[in-house]
Amino acid sequence: MGTNHIDLSRAALLSMEMQRGVVGDRSSIQPLVEAIQRRQVILSLARLMNAARLAGATVVHCNAEFRSDLKGSGRNSPMLRYVTKDPSHILSGSEGAEVVQELAPRPEDLVFRRFHGLSPFSGTSLDITLRNLGVDTVVAAGVSVNMGVFGMCLEAVNLGYRVILARDCVGGFPDDYVDAVIDKSLSLLATISTADELAAAWEAGS
Repeated sequence: MGTNHIDLSRAALLSMEMQRGVVGDRSSIQPLVEAIQRRQVILSLARLMNAARLAGATVVHCNAEFRSDLKGSGRNSPMLRYVTKDPSHILSGSEGAEVVQELAPRPEDLVFRRFHGLSPFSGTSLDITLRNLGVDTVVAAGVSVNMGVFGMCLEAVNLGYRVILARDCVGGFPDDYVDAVIDKSLSLLATISTADELAAAWEAGS
């Protein structure tokens, strides 16, 4: 799509779970790590984050963490039961909970840590924080298209935000499934774009 159709004047960039224990060197989810590397998601997202910051847009890191005693962390889905079997991979305060080095939060960024659920809005102050910043559009990035990014986009639409998905800044597995979800489902929730198109729009002062 052309950058003339992208309005980022009141947008924030939301990066979902780009953490060492999810997609980095501390992750046990090898298919996801390989997918992120194959699609060069970190490289594309780093470029997009820099463009957003230079334009004065807020970059938000939406992270998942666990306490060692799992207090506040529900196990009310098969996925949550699986990931809470060993909370050490994204234990609060551990290396696994850190954002990967290439995307490390800058002082001007916001970091939201949640101990429950699979997506970033429900039960957190993310929505009211974005509204207080005057944000009406979210640029969705991170992992995974299978669940977390999908949930982010759906929640954002339900809350009244316009959503733009940076296709080369998201990942999941397998590749053909991710592409099908973007093309057949997320395209009905969000405007599909790329890091280069969005960076150009931010640089143009859209």
